[in-house]
Amino acid sequence: MSEARETAFQNFLISSGWQSVRVSKLAGDASNRRYVRLDDKDRKAILMDAPPEFGESVDPFVAMTYWLRDNGYSAPEIFASNPAEGFLLLEDLGDDLYSRHLSETPADEFALYERAVDVLIDMSKLDMPQQIGRPSGQMTVQPYDAEVLEREALLMVEWWIGAVLGQETANRRHDDFRQIIRDLCTDVATDRSAMVLRDYHADNLIWLPNRQGVSAVGLLDYQDVLLGHPAYDLVSLLEDARRDTTHELREAMIQRYLDGCPDLDPDAFRQAYAVLGAQRNLKIIGIFTRLAARDGKTRYLSMIPRVWGHLQTDLQHPALAGVSDWIGANVPAPEPDLLNRIASQMASGTT
Repeated sequence: MSEARETAFQNFLISSGWQSVRVSKLAGDASNRRYVRLDDKDRKAILMDAPPEFGESVDPFVAMTYWLRDNGYSAPEIFASNPAEGFLLLEDLGDDLYSRHLSETPADEFALYERAVDVLIDMSKLDMPQQIGRPSGQMTVQPYDAEVLEREALLMVEWWIGAVLGQETANRRHDDFRQIIRDLCTDVATDRSAMVLRDYHADNLIWLPNRQGVSAVGLLDYQDVLLGHPAYDLVSLLEDARRDTTHELREAMIQRYLDGCPDLDPDAFRQAYAVLGAQRNLKIIGIFTRLAARDGKTRYLSMIPRVWGHLQTDLQHPALAGVSDWIGANVPAPEPDLLNRIASQMASGTT
């Protein structure tokens, strides 16, 4: 942290009444935000530090937090804020992340995932406004439209194929794959029926067993929300890049969602799930490669084989036969030797 940022940090603590507290760093995410825990005897809080000079803004997080809390969901309460400086003081929901809880108590997996699916079912019954928040923090929720879906999926070509086969090859294959993704996402791209949180997975959900119903699921990292298809967040939950999920779990949770949303056409929903699963997993492969190549965060390379496995499952749906054929012919699988070579090249700066 720069000296100027440290000064701004300390000034925010003073203005919020949290000066002279014990500060401990928490694990961050793939963004430029950082999180610290503040411990002052009988009270705790989480401070989000989102430096505006790096393109971060807390405004979407604030607006979405209000919307979630107003509708009965366990987003953290905002104790204090300084949007101009990029600081938020938040309720500490604890350390019982889904991923951590399930690594210690795997027998709870179905129960926790059922509750997480129930949140999505409950949310699907709400009206989806474009404008959310309060006067102190508002945002217009943009659509998860064809342009966004296409741009995200193309990250795989730009970064993964670029890293493996070279940028010239990636450039040649870019336009062909653009048309394939455009055709694939035609139907799902017009759906605006869900508030898509986009990062709804085990590292962003906190188990709160002392709360009832859907409020037992603590929510984190939802500032990139878009209006889109309701299958997207279910894909995020079940095709997790960071932890393994079984076929039995995925099938049971998809069926639970369908049972909770009886107006949906099950076949159409499962097709949309496969389409959005493929789109999301292609995007993640591209993002994880970019994090390694551009930002030096090579640990994300180790997660790509799991994401590739999810992608192969999605490609088994008949509606994705054309995409499957193209990927089989043009995209190298993330074999260990290949990942090691890429990591070595990135470490030596030869990419």
